[in-house]
Amino acid sequence: AVHPLWQSPLTIPGGTRQSPINIQWRDSVYDPFLKPLKISYDPTTCLHIWNNGYSFLVEFDDSTDKSIIFGGPLENQYRLKQFHFHWGAVNDWGSEHTVDCKFYPAELHLVHWNAVEYPSFEEAVMEGNGLAVIGVFLKLGAQHEGLQTLVDALPAVRHK
Repeated sequence: AVHPLWQSPLTIPGGTRQSPINIQWRDSVYDPFLKPLKISYDPTTCLHIWNNGYSFLVEFDDSTDKSIIFGGPLENQYRLKQFHFHWGAVNDWGSEHTVDCKFYPAELHLVHWNAVEYPSFEEAVMEGNGLAVIGVFLKLGAQHEGLQTLVDALPAVRHK
């Protein structure tokens, strides 16, 4: 199944490390040597929420190593730059990625960059090992206190 956003051959991205992807459980391989991914976020590094014209982003101060991820498959630590959401017009699909061709209502992306190898986010984004993005599938359910705090702040985000 082709993602609804990529309906024609001209719009389907290529490459083996390109979004969107369909994660297939039957092709997954357990790696017993993989270390845990460590996440260390400092909420005081949150700068602002802004509208980029098609979504909203929550941006962080990435000038220091206060909000980082490291370990797991990463060779370096990566600084948190921003997070954003993907969602659809209906609850049947909205996630950018799928698992066994199943869509989720929404997906959160936490975008980090390799500040060990690159001097800026803009340079890191152009390289194969420049970014590390944590994707979290979201489904409908009970109210989540942390997400509700963000939802309550959204009316203050102005039009682009």
